[in-house]
Amino acid sequence: MSLLDALLRQGALRPVDHALAQSLRRLGREVDDADDRVLVAAALASSAIAHGHAGLHLSRPQLVCDAQVEWPDAAQWRDALEVSRWVASPARDDASPQAPLVLEGDLLYLRRYREYERRLALHLRRIAASSPDAGDLSGLAPLFAVLFPNAGDSDRQARAAALALLRSLLLVTGGPGTGKTTTITRVLLLLVAQAALGGRPAPRIALAAPTGRAAERMAESLRAAIASLRDVPGIDAAWCDALPSSASTLHRLLGTIPDSPRFRHDADHPLPYDAVVVDEASMVDLPLMCKLVEAVPDGARLILLGDRDQLPSVEAGDVLAAITDAAGEGDALPPDLARALKPLLGALPEREDGSVLAGHRVQLQRGYRQAQSLELAPLADALRRGDADRATTLLRDGLAGVHFHEDVSDPLSGASRETLLASWRASMSLQDPADALRQAQTVRLLTALREGAQGAGALNQRIEDALAGVQRDPYFHGRLLLVTENSYRHGLFNGDIGVVQRDAAGVPVAWFAGSDGVRGFHPASLPAHTGAFAMTVHKAQGSEFDTVWLLLPKQDARTLSRELLYTGVTRARRELHVCASEAVLHAALARHAQRVSGLASRLRD
Repeated sequence: MSLLDALLRQGALRPVDHALAQSLRRLGREVDDADDRVLVAAALASSAIAHGHAGLHLSRPQLVCDAQVEWPDAAQWRDALEVSRWVASPARDDASPQAPLVLEGDLLYLRRYREYERRLALHLRRIAASSPDAGDLSGLAPLFAVLFPNAGDSDRQARAAALALLRSLLLVTGGPGTGKTTTITRVLLLLVAQAALGGRPAPRIALAAPTGRAAERMAESLRAAIASLRDVPGIDAAWCDALPSSASTLHRLLGTIPDSPRFRHDADHPLPYDAVVVDEASMVDLPLMCKLVEAVPDGARLILLGDRDQLPSVEAGDVLAAITDAAGEGDALPPDLARALKPLLGALPEREDGSVLAGHRVQLQRGYRQAQSLELAPLADALRRGDADRATTLLRDGLAGVHFHEDVSDPLSGASRETLLASWRASMSLQDPADALRQAQTVRLLTALREGAQGAGALNQRIEDALAGVQRDPYFHGRLLLVTENSYRHGLFNGDIGVVQRDAAGVPVAWFAGSDGVRGFHPASLPAHTGAFAMTVHKAQGSEFDTVWLLLPKQDARTLSRELLYTGVTRARRELHVCASEAVLHAALARHAQRVSGLASRLRD
């Protein structure tokens, strides 16, 4: 039995992966080029995309497929691929430009995804190499001192703001509550003031995020930060007025074209902005980040905000992690940069560094935004590091606001049932949509799984049965809804959360938050959606809730990882409940959400 047939028999390949291999097999028979190792590699390179990888690493096929087979030797596998007509290589001139696969070292790509990586690296280098004309920074020193009174004491927020004046590409990374949005508000205020003091128009600024909910949260935080600065002595109100007050999804920013993977804005039709700020950058996949970066015009700034320790994007790539790895995070700066920032930050340590991204990243220190009643930082740090013993000890010993329901696999039964349902029962008595939407953010049950008894679908059904009965109306008063696809016609996006309320005539209306208040829709007109009482951790990324119940499955699952646990627990603002066994917790923390990618290497070269 061939290796390809063995993988198919074990159910390790999707139909589309097998179809690619079969197409190459049929064509290969015509030209005597149907090596089984090449066919398997092609199928796995396709499958890798579905698992979030940019390609297949020949030395680690288990990252893509955990079938019980004997894998080819990596060197012999590479030799077979190098002579195949289906595989192009940058080191070979005779490979067909139409070859569906590209081999670079031990990385095998589908051609399209190799191109995404190559183009993304090329345009990140382009942006990083552009140095905006900052002029004499001493004129901004008084405003900088107002915004960052502790700038001389290694204030990393101040460093990020100062770097933004001199760099066209800036990465601001850090955990929840480290002040990323506050920092960016002050960065943008400095850019507006810099233009005003130089007699130039205010810069055109775009704010964006991967999902509608993340974009709205970004805009809300920015509006609050601007409001807090308006009455501060030394800050001109006109500068605050010039700052953006709304944000959009990346798809809306780039301009979707119906039934096309392309956008209206691209390298030939760049975005009409002087600065583009992207929040929750860890959620942006490889193809979308490539298209975004290509559309950033020459001379414009690109600022990426995110937490590299969170779950990577659902689709292919772990772009933020790759970029931050290439940028490094040392305190020292290249000498010319350290000298340029002296008027604002004082003396800074210098270093010689040939990396193209050196001096383009600031890692903010952790200072979680959760309420004082929630002592989350020690647990989050243990999860981030994968320290299972420390995490288990912290959960058992008890932290303020953290509750460990050890070996509980069903929080909807027993003593926890009514505790969990109480907030949702309260929302069913509310009549004002705005109040109901605020109440909707108070509690959420998060799970690692989509399917099965402990999956989001089954949990939602049980919660809705408990709240409205088995014979309930599909859109009962108080039902929470989660939008699962983008709809620009409605202005609703994947991840948006709404609530159903009955009007005076008993007609159900689905209400969603918007920049101008709440908006109502007839449920039948909504884009694809599901219940939102229980959500996967992936769907909750970019959101926050007062109380989070995190449910891990009874048995270890491949989807579990330290990044999933870290992302799940840091969605909580005031109270956290963890339902898990020690064995599953330890197994999850032993698993790192590795993504195969060559992006960091491309950026370092």
